[in-house]
Amino acid sequence: MIKAAIFDLDGTLADTLESMAYVANTIMRRFGLKEMPVDNFRYYSGEGANMLMRRCLKDAGDSELTRFDEGQRLYREMFAADPMYKVTHYPGMPETLKELKKRGVRLAVCSNKPHAAAVKVIAQMFGDDFDLVIGQSDAIRRKPAPDGPLKVVGEFGVRPEECMYVGDTRTDMLTGKAAGMFTVGALWGFRDRDELRNSGADIIAERPADLLKIYEGRQHD
Repeated sequence: MIKAAIFDLDGTLADTLESMAYVANTIMRRFGLKEMPVDNFRYYSGEGANMLMRRCLKDAGDSELTRFDEGQRLYREMFAADPMYKVTHYPGMPETLKELKKRGVRLAVCSNKPHAAAVKVIAQMFGDDFDLVIGQSDAIRRKPAPDGPLKVVGEFGVRPEECMYVGDTRTDMLTGKAAGMFTVGALWGFRDRDELRNSGADIIAERPADLLKIYEGRQHD
């Protein structure tokens, strides 16, 4: 039985691809480095802001990462100032979240996006639909460590096997499995079916509305 649903943010709840690309490429221009194609950020993202900046800097020409410290600082500052630039929720996601809440499911976010930015994005896009938002901070190891989802378990008073973990990348699938949760691959996000399956997804959802069917299917397990 599912009592809680835990969601990744980037590529799962919201399409943030252009947002991440805009901020990172603004920094690349400031450094005199080449800008990276938006599509590259499908693979730069997923393991936190620091890893995104490392990957972007290397591809942009800073192979020694001489600008990394400054770059990651600027990235966080710019996102904190305006985390909503060109961010949109995926079609059907708000309705799906409300339907899950109607069924008594507790909702949480576990993201590798910096915590302050994650809180702002969720509040502006989904209001008070989520009971708990956990972003990247020094207090919790970034995914795929299961710290975030397990903190949700403690806060909600549920067992890991009563949680559905939803994400769109290999990192998310590894996180969900490490936390002992039923893990759902979101095919509408940044990665493909093969990555999700090969990384341990228990099931693939092709669109947000599929989450309701998956939830119903787990209620008698």
